[in-house]
Amino acid sequence: MNIIIREMTAEDYDEVAALWKKIKGFGIRSIDDTREGVERFLQRNPHTSMVALDGSRIIGSVLCGHDGRQACFYHVCVDEQYRMHGIGRQMVSRCTDVLKAEHINRVYLIAFKTNVGGNAFWRRIGYEYREDRNYYELYLNKENKTVFNV
Repeated sequence: MNIIIREMTAEDYDEVAALWKKIKGFGIRSIDDTREGVERFLQRNPHTSMVALDGSRIIGSVLCGHDGRQACFYHVCVDEQYRMHGIGRQMVSRCTDVLKAEHINRVYLIAFKTNVGGNAFWRRIGYEYREDRNYYELYLNKENKTVFNV
């Protein structure tokens, strides 16, 4: 396997979105995860999101952005056929290298409790599970619904 990790660009959207739709249990937002929403995210954070390629085929992605103080990972995924080969770890490592270069000192993420594989992955690569926090959200646009793949 000759996997390449590189920065995600707006031109990757169609393949990345197709990958997201293949992954069971993956939540896709009706506005944020459209082409326009992802392009807006990439414009704001041009160097922090990554894709993994096997040849010319995208087999993994990470949306990563920061606010100048802390970063967040969104939609970290690897095609099921390619899991357990360190690809997710390599993408996350590339993201964190860029974040360190941009003087970001903390990364957080949300993993749904039902995402057993994802939660195991984050713990395995050294991310700390926090029990001391409550998570709140306010929908500013109720049309931006999350739909989970079956």
